[in-house]
Amino acid sequence: MSTLSLPSYADVEAASERIASFAHRTPVNTSRTLNEIVGAEVFFKCENFQRVGAFKFRGAFNSLARFSAEQRRAGVVAFSSGNHAQGVALSARILGIPATIVMPHDAPATKVTATKGYGANVVFYNRYTEDREEIGSNLAKAHGLTLIPSYDHPDVLAGQGTAAKELFEDVGSLDALFVPLGGGGLLSGTALATRALSPACKLFGVEPEAGDDGQQSFRSGAIVHIDTPKTIADGAQTQHLGNYTFPIIRRDVDDILTAPDSLLIEGMKFFASRMKMIVEPTGCLGLAAILQRKDELKDKRLGVLISGGNIDLERFTALITA
Repeated sequence: MSTLSLPSYADVEAASERIASFAHRTPVNTSRTLNEIVGAEVFFKCENFQRVGAFKFRGAFNSLARFSAEQRRAGVVAFSSGNHAQGVALSARILGIPATIVMPHDAPATKVTATKGYGANVVFYNRYTEDREEIGSNLAKAHGLTLIPSYDHPDVLAGQGTAAKELFEDVGSLDALFVPLGGGGLLSGTALATRALSPACKLFGVEPEAGDDGQQSFRSGAIVHIDTPKTIADGAQTQHLGNYTFPIIRRDVDDILTAPDSLLIEGMKFFASRMKMIVEPTGCLGLAAILQRKDELKDKRLGVLISGGNIDLERFTALITA
């Protein structure tokens, strides 16, 4: 790990320029009701309104835009439960690059349909019995493709950091920022932007209770591997942090928190009823953490990154009405 050259905020700035004409500058929304509940000002960076419905487009486009002519001709392969899949597929279509995406057989139907709709070839696997990283690596070797992982890549995480860059540019410094955590691409990229633009801001990663590998890793000082967690937050069903993401998180993040699935459902209900937004379970992790700790956050300026809004309507309805 020590031999890796870690990206810096300069890479986030470069990514911001690279994706500016292609990615949406997503809105920052607030809720007077939530502010009254928490006793603080809460600013939501709404990446559910990003292209493909999630922040993943940022890192995917930044990565593919840096391909050589030879890499573009050969094509890209990626593995993802859905949002990175769509981000790579759309970026590849825009840039004229053939794309193959490895997706779990139980990925949300909307994410599979969208990925195929962008023109990608989808290869399915069983997330509980097969290794997606091995499948992706084998496809890359067999067909000369460039593998772009969903989080553990310097260009990916630099691209993801542009969301936080925009948030700080729009609202100024914050007292604390809460970020969903799966493999750490969004959190590590956010960390680079946070330390550059609001250095005193407390930065927290939030993962589902069932998948606390990030918390274990952060507190032990070494990457912890777990079995695929069973949680409704499918975007955070990762088994470990990455060799690029972990050292940045360890260096620049204040703590890793967890939230139960029950609070993610409450978050989905709140966003739908009070803010008129559909947010997928993973995107509710930051709000869940605030609701659990509201007594500690009074009179603070708080930021929350909403990672995405991709969820089947049937699944959404079933969860919020159960």
